[in-house]
Amino acid sequence: MSNRLNTTPNDLRAFWMPFTANRQFKKEPRLFVGAKDMYYTTHDGRQVLDGTAGLWCVNAGHCRPKITEAIREQAGELDYAPAFQLGHPKAFELANRLVDIAPEGMNHVFYTNSGSESVDTALKIALAYQRVKGEGSRFRLIGRERGYHGINFGGMSVGGIVSNRKMFGTLLTGVDHMPHTHLPAKNAFTKGQPEYGAELADELERIVALHDASTIAAVIVEPVAGSTGVLIPPKGYLQRLREICTKHGILLIFDEVITGFGRLGAPFATQFFDVKPDIITTAKGLTNGVIPMGAVFVTSEIHDAFMTGPEHMIEFMHGYTYSGNPIASAAGLGTLDTYRDEGLLTRAAELAPYWEEKLHSLADCPNVIDIRNIGLIGAIELAPIAGEPTKRAFNAFLKAYESGLLIRTTGDIIALSPPLIITKDEIDELFDKLRKVLVNNI
Repeated sequence: MSNRLNTTPNDLRAFWMPFTANRQFKKEPRLFVGAKDMYYTTHDGRQVLDGTAGLWCVNAGHCRPKITEAIREQAGELDYAPAFQLGHPKAFELANRLVDIAPEGMNHVFYTNSGSESVDTALKIALAYQRVKGEGSRFRLIGRERGYHGINFGGMSVGGIVSNRKMFGTLLTGVDHMPHTHLPAKNAFTKGQPEYGAELADELERIVALHDASTIAAVIVEPVAGSTGVLIPPKGYLQRLREICTKHGILLIFDEVITGFGRLGAPFATQFFDVKPDIITTAKGLTNGVIPMGAVFVTSEIHDAFMTGPEHMIEFMHGYTYSGNPIASAAGLGTLDTYRDEGLLTRAAELAPYWEEKLHSLADCPNVIDIRNIGLIGAIELAPIAGEPTKRAFNAFLKAYESGLLIRTTGDIIALSPPLIITKDEIDELFDKLRKVLVNNI
């Protein structure tokens, strides 16, 4: 790592960076060249506290030895094996390990390479399932305003973030959206789940009345909407959605790409909220963000509905070249070992009260109009600068980076989701630095 310090690529032009203000970045590059546990190392040798687990994914912290060694060994033993009509042991071992920690009844895993692919896979499973059980008229998919389900066409279609949708035409047809659950007039500065808003789930009944239940295949929601700015479900909201979906024979999909693998203090949000969906999408924390990999969990009822017809025939025409990739599978096993050995899948429950206290202590800072939290997730919503939306939060992002803290911003919202290994002293460091940013720099 040391030989890379104080170096910057000679030419930054070729790389068209994702979700980035490219022109601004390339004038003042922010480059990481190393990482360990809770900290990144920058190209100019500074330490930056990771307040976002990378992009919501490095749940076990950086460069953890069990994960690193698992990847190293696998790369020297079996680098790639075809995923179609062939397999390798670690893909099956990982699936069994995942099922062991999954919510009861989620007995089968379909591998993908990202959260976006997990969502599109889940949507295809839902549509195909309705068809194989004789209800092919169920073709509609219902998402939610301000929902984020990745950036493939299926995920964008059921998603509800305007800036992600507006440039790409009509997207999928047969998609409708429920309203989001953000009610700042009633729920601002709530600690944990808000009291108001469970009735918003009843908007699904309105959509059912409009289209008829016989045309609706599935509803997809994030248990906690992350990338839109941490929108936490009101008490009773998810339970009500489950009731309505069950009543009308509609599949319920939980997008747990962010909430999966310990973020709320339980392995999955469905266990935290005690609401059981029919399908769960995951990625990110599955491999600690080290190797791209996702997984879709389904019930035996869904899986077994496909297992009919001649045994030599492919039951579900879907998959990826890298589904269950050997090195990704090894990374997943190393990640699960790390979670197990360090109790990380439940550690957020222990830290959540301290996290909540420190987060809400920033309520007196200038321009803070709301604070939200659940598990080891937090959001600080800032009043926008008149005529310049997103600029106040982006300024905070830049100042935080200069101060040795990585935060994430979406709109004028600061989102926080540190690695689950964070200590109370590091929580103090995080919020001390963020207070200085909020008070002095924006």
